[in-house]
Amino acid sequence: MKYNIPVEATLEVIGGKWKVVIMCHLIKGEKRTSELKRLMPGITQKMLTQQLRELEHDGVLQREIFEQVPPKVIYSLTDYGWSLRPILDSMCAWGEQHIEQSAKNSNTVSG
Repeated sequence: MKYNIPVEATLEVIGGKWKVVIMCHLIKGEKRTSELKRLMPGITQKMLTQQLRELEHDGVLQREIFEQVPPKVIYSLTDYGWSLRPILDSMCAWGEQHIEQSAKNSNTVSG
């Protein structure tokens, strides 16, 4: 695919509502699908599965399957996925500032 500017390539991999959230949870450690679902109550199982597959396809995360009954699947970031850490940290920091700014703005009386 051809991109007009490099940020389009970044957004193709991490764009959307849930991919960054998934990656932020995986920064804290590997997770099972059920753990991710519990940590993100607003996501449907179908959407979680889709987002995990896309991130795996893009090489950002890996899926490890343990042959047992019932089967156990663990997701973790790849080295390539870890290379996104500075971007994710910056997004979290900006989000914290935005939350604070929004709180200040909502406390301002308009008249």
